[in-house]
Amino acid sequence: MAEILLLAFLFLIAGVVAVPIASRLGLGSVLGYLLAGIALSPLLTKLGVDVESIQHFAEFGVVMMLFLVGLELEPKMLWEMRARLLGLGGLQVTITAALITGGATLFVDEWSYALTIGLVFALSSTAIVLQTLNEKGLMKSDGGQAGFSVLLFQDIAVIPMLAFIPLLALPELADIAQFFNSVDPSSEAAGGSDGGMSLVEGLPGWQRALVTIGAIAFVVVGGSVLTRPLFRFIAIARLRELFTAVALMGVVGIALLMTLVGLSPALGTFLAGVVLANSEYRHELESDIHPFKGLLLGLFFITVGAAINFDLLFSNLGLVVALTFGVIAIKAAVLYGLSHVFAIRGADRWLFTLGLAQAGEFGFVLINFAVTQKVLPDPAANPLSSLLLLVVAFSMLLTPALFIAFDKLIAPRFANAQTRDADDIDEKGSVIIAGHGRFGGIVNRIISSAGFKTVVLDYQSDQLDVLRAFGIKVFFGDATRPDMLHAAGIEEASMLVIAIDDKEQATELVRHVRGNHPHVYVVVRAVDRRHVYELWAAGARDIIRENFDGAVRAGRSALEALGMHAYDAERQTRGFVVHDQKQMRDLADVYDPDIPVHENPAYVERTKAFIDSYADVMRGNSAAFGARIDRAWQPPTLAVPESPSPRCSATSAA
Repeated sequence: MAEILLLAFLFLIAGVVAVPIASRLGLGSVLGYLLAGIALSPLLTKLGVDVESIQHFAEFGVVMMLFLVGLELEPKMLWEMRARLLGLGGLQVTITAALITGGATLFVDEWSYALTIGLVFALSSTAIVLQTLNEKGLMKSDGGQAGFSVLLFQDIAVIPMLAFIPLLALPELADIAQFFNSVDPSSEAAGGSDGGMSLVEGLPGWQRALVTIGAIAFVVVGGSVLTRPLFRFIAIARLRELFTAVALMGVVGIALLMTLVGLSPALGTFLAGVVLANSEYRHELESDIHPFKGLLLGLFFITVGAAINFDLLFSNLGLVVALTFGVIAIKAAVLYGLSHVFAIRGADRWLFTLGLAQAGEFGFVLINFAVTQKVLPDPAANPLSSLLLLVVAFSMLLTPALFIAFDKLIAPRFANAQTRDADDIDEKGSVIIAGHGRFGGIVNRIISSAGFKTVVLDYQSDQLDVLRAFGIKVFFGDATRPDMLHAAGIEEASMLVIAIDDKEQATELVRHVRGNHPHVYVVVRAVDRRHVYELWAAGARDIIRENFDGAVRAGRSALEALGMHAYDAERQTRGFVVHDQKQMRDLADVYDPDIPVHENPAYVERTKAFIDSYADVMRGNSAAFGARIDRAWQPPTLAVPESPSPRCSATSAA
């Protein structure tokens, strides 16, 4: 018992320490778990821990992950993916396997070795790629969907690979049919054997097919018919843990059934997730399974890092590195070529190419299976299989670095890339609006309806086409470029409204205009409180937090719904706005961009003082509150100030 608790403690503390550090450095949780496993490796070796056995258990995290992915996909959506699933996925596996097989023949003597290597490296890491895409919010992108299609096909392709690999051990292939009937593809390496447990063992091929189809039909029909009455029965007990137990029971039971009929448990649970995607219990199942999935996936990645044979690695470091980068280069070339064929463009093309260029966790399964089936030589006699395992692990370790390269080097370049030239601006106005999205569009309508002439610049070409279809005139151009501002008439304009999404670009634009065109009054949108301080330091004095006004209105509506008179609710929220405006102005003087706000003593003390004074303000006891209310809704004396005023307006820093 003590040994189990010690192992559990070691794995947990390694993940708890390594993952936050890796995430803080922008490396992602997957690389954090892998590094934690590498750090634990010497200690686990000294303790005599069988890392491979733990890894087999942790692979169930992949099964749970595919179940959760299936819950997010409706059957209609899956049908719409069929072209990419079969075409893109099928071509990727076939072409990659052929190219790597051809390359492997240069290094190994047996063609069966080369073909096995080709099949192993045709697969990518479902666990790492899907986990990373979900973390980065890229799953719904075109590149993410294309990558998911390929990964799903690869998981399906593992099944025929497990049936085909034993054939390579035959001295003669003429007896394929007889051998196929004698080999059970649901062996241990396929994730299915527990001392010979199987529903299809010894059955002829046609009976095996019927049993397999029946198991799949049971998952589909059972998921549709049995879920509602089962959960209603469980709900009688009113115990939260029973819902969790039922969710785990369903996933484990489906995985067991798929294993007993020789299918991939990951594929079975994915299918069950798709069936339940339209169920009213989908969110309940997701919330129950998600914690277990995260822990098991983390454990799986730790075991991958811990399983690295460092003695073999250091003695063959050059060869392992060369083979790893060779595999990544071949897979990336295939993926990039297919992205052209299937019209994956821009940054999505590179996300698809770099995201799937590694080997996958099923590579460990196939290599070990090939060794047990005598297709690859025993590691004691020949280190080939051990070297292949190192290449698989090393390529998986490099995957977070490939995603970082995409985030830092490729995505920013395509974020600003456009396929059309800037428009010739043939109009001038007193107000220039940079950005015509959900924020800038409303500002433009309000100003225009008041009779002021506006010149609107936007850098999203697809957005412009939509606006022009409704008769809204917007010029295509990058407002952060001085020449575009000049063409828009910045010298004659009296106001610039900055409503672009990029925080850094908005701040730099404020700095440029305040330094070169001080006569222009700047109204700028801030993404959050930190951005307010950055804009203030750049010279902006009329700063609007994009969500503040909506939140204030929601608070006022809530007060009215609670029974407060509309006038009193308005007084309360106006007092709050005045107080928050003063707080933002004072805190801007002590804000330091190089120090987190909670580690800045001056910022913390002033914030505490403002929090303590909120109660007086909301009771109407503040002098500032009273002065504001006395003004009520009196009209301003100037519609547009002639020069920037050193104050925040009623909605400044809002």
